[in-house]
Amino acid sequence: MSGEAMPGDAGRGLTPRALTAYAVTALVLLPVFWMAGTSVKPPIEFVSSSVDLIPNAVTLEHYRALMEDDIFGKVVNSLIVAFGTTALALLAGFPAAYALARLEMPRRLDVAFLVFVLLIKLAPPIVLAIPLYQVLRSLGLLDTLAGLVLVYQVYALPFAIWMLLGFVRDVPQSYEEAARIDGASLIQRLATIVVPVMAPGLAATAVFLMILSWNEFAYALLFIQTPSKFTLPTYIATLITEDETFWGRLAAIGFLASLPILAMVGLVQKWLTMGFAGGLK
Repeated sequence: MSGEAMPGDAGRGLTPRALTAYAVTALVLLPVFWMAGTSVKPPIEFVSSSVDLIPNAVTLEHYRALMEDDIFGKVVNSLIVAFGTTALALLAGFPAAYALARLEMPRRLDVAFLVFVLLIKLAPPIVLAIPLYQVLRSLGLLDTLAGLVLVYQVYALPFAIWMLLGFVRDVPQSYEEAARIDGASLIQRLATIVVPVMAPGLAATAVFLMILSWNEFAYALLFIQTPSKFTLPTYIATLITEDETFWGRLAAIGFLASLPILAMVGLVQKWLTMGFAGGLK
């Protein structure tokens, strides 16, 4: 009878660690549920003095207003820019990180990259706006999504190099040495050993790059003028005016904008956890 479940087994599953995990998950998801509830509230409930997570009445007028503004076009624009920025940063950042980790380079060059990343993030975007504007104009990429992908490399590429540097160093060099002795070329070693082993690190880096480019506002506002090419952050800014703030549309678009990132994190959750936990060692 050892295979039968005992009546108390289910209760013993709720350990303090499990209860803590459930509580933290509920706390993290609370803003998402709140946005979802607010997005279907009628405007009259926004002036209510009570705070209700569940709306008293349900309306889809905020979503209809977003449809009329071609919200899916803005979502597609953001996806193009985010995926383009992430792919370009990984394609350029991985070889650079590998060279820093494996080739004879000046010592502590990774620290210099870390300092560079911090300086880029701390510097106001307007500081780089004029030179970036000149570059995009000379390339004919002003008011284009391709121009945004190129501009976002200012902070995405250094971040990718710095983050991938640690993951490359976690790949044992003995693996590559054994493959090199067997006659494997550099490209073969990268494709069959380095990239598969550091896949969790690539996934973790990709998630961070996606979030950075998905939420970028300043450069999108400066270099995109055509409304049909707006990304989600620039479109959201149009919902806050001097005369009115469209709370229902803000909640609706906030809920919609969070779904792609949540879906992507869910798809790579296993690799993401391994990358955060140092699963390459």
